[in-house]
Amino acid sequence: MSHPTRLGRYQVRRRLGAGAFATVWLAVDDQLDSEVAIKVLADNWAGDAHVRRRFVEEGRFLRKVDSPYVVPVYDAGELDDGRPYLVMAYADRGTLADRLALGPVPAPEALRILVELGTGLQALHDRDVLHRDVKPGNVLLRGHDDGERAMLADLGLGKALDVSSRLTVIAGTPAYVAPEQARGEGLDARADLYSLAALAHLLLTGRPARAPESLAVAGSPPPVPPMGAAVPPAVEAAVLRALCVDREDRQASVAEFVAELTQAGRADGTLIEPARSTPARTAPARDRGLPALFAATALVLAGAGLGAWAADSARGEHRVSDTTGTLAVTVPAAWTSSVQGDGWTPPDSDQVLPALALGTDRTWRTEGQGVFAGLAEGDDLPARTPGHPECADERPGPDAPEGVDALTVVHTGCPAPAPVVVERVARVAEDRLLWVQVRSSDLAAAERALAGVELDGMAQARSGTDRR
Repeated sequence: MSHPTRLGRYQVRRRLGAGAFATVWLAVDDQLDSEVAIKVLADNWAGDAHVRRRFVEEGRFLRKVDSPYVVPVYDAGELDDGRPYLVMAYADRGTLADRLALGPVPAPEALRILVELGTGLQALHDRDVLHRDVKPGNVLLRGHDDGERAMLADLGLGKALDVSSRLTVIAGTPAYVAPEQARGEGLDARADLYSLAALAHLLLTGRPARAPESLAVAGSPPPVPPMGAAVPPAVEAAVLRALCVDREDRQASVAEFVAELTQAGRADGTLIEPARSTPARTAPARDRGLPALFAATALVLAGAGLGAWAADSARGEHRVSDTTGTLAVTVPAAWTSSVQGDGWTPPDSDQVLPALALGTDRTWRTEGQGVFAGLAEGDDLPARTPGHPECADERPGPDAPEGVDALTVVHTGCPAPAPVVVERVARVAEDRLLWVQVRSSDLAAAERALAGVELDGMAQARSGTDRR
């Protein structure tokens, strides 16, 4: 769809994103002087009655629910060519997939998000609506007076519970879909419960509970391994129960699961109630110009002097590459106690892309020092990096090399043993972003680690490994 100037009575500013079935635009309601998101059915599906009906049903399902944790629909209409559109709240802080791509979410924030999403899911279920596609890309983050709020969105697969109780079309995202849904069986609210628990596992551990490559595999998944020492036992017990293959072994409802998480979080002292949502801070705006990177065979993403630094053996530093040779990082020797370099599947993606994580131990993201660098799909920088409410302050970080389009934020006053956290996202190709997070004991060490991130062989990096 070409860039429209208006959609109905709404003035269009820019495109927010596009998927297989729709394009979403940021627009302004001139009458109410407010920003909205407008979802428009893709023109190649305009003649498909089934897809059109499903698109319109999404708006009807969302209108049934009055919950601050379900994205509201304000209006609906049709374009001159007959395609329907939905006018919804604008999520000014992106999706949970965007947040996760920048690094791990602190436990208090993760539990807050889960409680909010569970509350929204239960509101859907109370109105006899099943979501069927709970995943990071379908969770919107929006600022409000008390901080930030998570909202469920995209009910493209949503169904009335009385319809879902019969045999249904096999659909969903393999890493989050309930086994019975992957098998095409009749569904109830416990299918959404499973998906929420899969999302909980990812938020609390940084890895998926299960990573099936297809819906066929998701129908008969393997056992879930222990979540790790960083997750309180009572929280782990609630999540693993909700991930049981047999739905009869799960909690009876999402509300029951949320109650267990709430009780476990309070007992451990890690839960933040939804009303106490912490504000995520906005990073300063940067130039979005196209970087001249394609002529280079190697890119050092954070300043000059890497060659001398890497060669300085007196520092006791090691240079480590990922298994594809696409990424390399030079870090203190102590940061190589835990090394993972066999790639990652970015949130809301089907591709395995190069990634490298090095740290002082397996739990370095919460209890140590280290660096993560990974490629992800994307054609533009985000407007902000994720907030770190556990840190005391933030400021713009060191500039990237000339010609590199990047956004860098330094957080200081964070809990020991890593009181400094640096977040960077750089656009490294027309369709690729590089995400970097460094956790360190001091700013100088963090900036040296940032300067030690290298990217090579972009042709290989762009191709990735497509698992679809």
